[in-house]
Amino acid sequence: MTSSEPTPDAATAAGSAGPDENVTVPADPLAEAFAADAATSAAGPAPDGGPDEPTVPLADLQRLQADFTNFRRRAAKEKESAAAFGKQILLEKLLPVLDDLDRARAHGDLGEGSPLRGVADKLAETLTAQGLSPFGAPGEPFDADLHEAVQHDGDGASPVIGAVYRSGYRLGERVIRTAMVTVTDPAPETGAGQGD
Repeated sequence: MTSSEPTPDAATAAGSAGPDENVTVPADPLAEAFAADAATSAAGPAPDGGPDEPTVPLADLQRLQADFTNFRRRAAKEKESAAAFGKQILLEKLLPVLDDLDRARAHGDLGEGSPLRGVADKLAETLTAQGLSPFGAPGEPFDADLHEAVQHDGDGASPVIGAVYRSGYRLGERVIRTAMVTVTDPAPETGAGQGD
């Protein structure tokens, strides 16, 4: 090859250029782009707050921060609510077991020396520690929001609980099951407030 003949690389570049013969192919386009970027950043930010300097109004930033704070609070409340709901579902499923243990205790099957007594006591302690508390004892005033009356004896002037067929339970302050009770009138008081 002589110096007047084109090299294969030059011929390929010239052939791909088509009718425009003055196309220059940069040696490294990435290096040139980096150099151009460095030159504009060396000049510094535009003094008029041009496109090189992003500007966001302070009110928008404060609104965004408040939205994020509210989102965090809402997410924490939802997480706490979901955990409480899951706990309530589990405890509601354990209530029939507690009913069976109460019936066994009333029948005398959970007496001293019974192997089931230890299990029943541990279960009751664990559920109490989780916030479960029973209500509905004989002699308590009847409350229709807390008690389900299955029988009523007396005139109903001041009803109280007579017998408890099924205990009611609260989880914290929330009633998760009403007590099934009989309602009677209290026994008249003798001599306490009479005799003026």
